[in-house]
Amino acid sequence: MISAIYSLIAIAKVNDIDPQAWLADVLARLPAHPVKRIYELSPWNWRPPNVAHAA
Repeated sequence: MISAIYSLIAIAKVNDIDPQAWLADVLARLPAHPVKRIYELSPWNWRPPNVAHAA
């Protein structure tokens, strides 16, 4: 489990995403997020909240 979290943090860094911002946002959204759209929360698809709602 820990290695999976480290991997996701490393992927966030590679994608020029602040890992702390990404993880905090994902953990806040997760309880209400639809399972069919869980891919949106992965580091390579994630957008910060202010960018995600502007589109």
